[in-house]
Amino acid sequence: MLTVYCSDHRLQAGRVELIGGELVPCYENPERAEIVLSRVREAGLGEVVPPKRFGRRPLLRVHDARFLDFLETAWESWVRVHGDKDAIPMNWAVRTFRQTVPRAIDGKLGYYCLDAATPITRGTWAAASAAADTALTAASRVAAGEGAAFALTRPPGHHAASDLYGGYCFLNNAAIAAQSLLDGGAARVAILDVDYHHGNGTQSIFYSRGDVLFVSIHGDPADEFPYFLGYADETGEGEGEGRNANYPLPWGTEASQWLEALEDGARRITAFGPDALVVSLGLDTYKDDPISHFRLTSDDYLEVGKRIARLRFPTVFVLEGGYAIAALGVNAVNVLSGFET
Repeated sequence: MLTVYCSDHRLQAGRVELIGGELVPCYENPERAEIVLSRVREAGLGEVVPPKRFGRRPLLRVHDARFLDFLETAWESWVRVHGDKDAIPMNWAVRTFRQTVPRAIDGKLGYYCLDAATPITRGTWAAASAAADTALTAASRVAAGEGAAFALTRPPGHHAASDLYGGYCFLNNAAIAAQSLLDGGAARVAILDVDYHHGNGTQSIFYSRGDVLFVSIHGDPADEFPYFLGYADETGEGEGEGRNANYPLPWGTEASQWLEALEDGARRITAFGPDALVVSLGLDTYKDDPISHFRLTSDDYLEVGKRIARLRFPTVFVLEGGYAIAALGVNAVNVLSGFET
């Protein structure tokens, strides 16, 4: 399987995030992508190529122009006020506040960000735009006839909405890839999100669309981040009614229950009949992930890949979460190897 990788991901290297009442080293860090790349090469998965550059146009098909302007300039604005330290919001545009974009950088952070775990750094824009290019390159290769391709993206993307970042995500790589497939001639695209955390950004981008089916298997948002989206009764609206399927599962879910949800989601995807499939490949469902609570093992990911392969659609895999770094490369490549078995 073709892998698309860009070393510019290293430019996003946050120092700290706020989690559990403490400032701790960022769980989402450059080592994640490097260990996956190492395993891809060790396993002989296939050719590794750099991304092409696509510019801003495909980003604008998914993201708001003012949001992109903000991401591109936020670091410089922050440094002018606060100096060379990670940019993390200190307050948010909550329900009782007016929803307007402030002039001050601190206000903009609170307007556009959903958490305190996603620092903007000197290299954030370069890394995030390179990740989008990585996903776009993988999608373009699949559109040109490759059966499948792996976008080794970092930072991840599925929590990013059209004008919102957070959950370690800045640009929604999977959504950008899906939209590019539609713009390239696909009539329908399905997105299967297997990350432990609900892909709130992807859901919100396509929630009113009839040409994209979004299927997500994740920790129950009654107990788990992002808390405010991902419930089973969220099924789409307008033209998108019936095009959104959430499978919230409890803490402690093991492979048997998780795979049952995958089978039901696969039936929905087959019935939808997409021209292509985008998989938001989160590996934080692993039993030893430090910020997640499912119980899948490394061997289980081989089965995950096999079951996705049974769908028999041209497939773009886009790397999302997974924070048990020592096992991340093995788990990612097990999915991809299982897919090709």
